[in-house]
Amino acid sequence: MVSFIDEHRDEYGVEPICSQLPIAPSTFYDHQMKRSRPERRSGRAQRDDALCPEIQRVWEANFRVYGAHKVWKQLNREDIEVARCTVERLMKRLGLEGARRGKGCRTTIPDTGGDRPADLVQRQFVAERPNQLWVAEGRTWRR
Repeated sequence: MVSFIDEHRDEYGVEPICSQLPIAPSTFYDHQMKRSRPERRSGRAQRDDALCPEIQRVWEANFRVYGAHKVWKQLNREDIEVARCTVERLMKRLGLEGARRGKGCRTTIPDTGGDRPADLVQRQFVAERPNQLWVAEGRTWRR
């Protein structure tokens, strides 16, 4: 939304565009200021920017198999103090995942060659009165 306003601000102005969109002009100006002066961003955002390359480096150095827990442990071994939940959040943002062991659970295997009961009601499950149409386990009864 901010990029849209930025593209059309010379033609229409910021305030008229913001009045039509669900965004306050102050939000737009705040975003612009933080983009031009990154040191004005929050402490968490600045720390995240510093941690992302470190997390990426550790993950790459370990053959892209480390999950958040092992990346967190390695960063702490290297004296980079960071919370595990922060590593999880940043790995999710970066699209990094650890290797997963085992096979996925498959609960149902359909038998495509098996006989299927006929559709006696032609997918019309509407009855005009009670007890007119009964459907159960492949059998249909009409009264």
